[in-house]
Amino acid sequence: MGMGGISIWQLLIVLVIVLLLFGTKRLRNIGSDLGGAVKGFRSAMGDGAKDDEAKRLEDSKAERADETDVGAAASTEKPADKPKV
Repeated sequence: MGMGGISIWQLLIVLVIVLLLFGTKRLRNIGSDLGGAVKGFRSAMGDGAKDDEAKRLEDSKAERADETDVGAAASTEKPADKPKV
C-alpha cells in the first residue's frame, strides 16, 4: 500500500500512460514552462520586496528632509522686535 490506497505499481502504470499520451518531448516542454513560470514568480516577488524597501527608504529620507527644512526655517526667522516699555 502506498499513499492513500494507491500502490507504487498503480502510479507506474499511470506514468506510462501519461508518457504514451503526451510523449517525452511534450512533457519536457511542459516541465520547462512550469519551471520558467515559477522562476518568474519568484523574481517578481523579490522585485516587489525590493520596491517596497526602496519606497520605505525614500519615505524616511523625505521625512528627515522635511524635519531639517522646518528646523532651518525656524532658525532663520527674525526674532520679533520687543515692544519698548
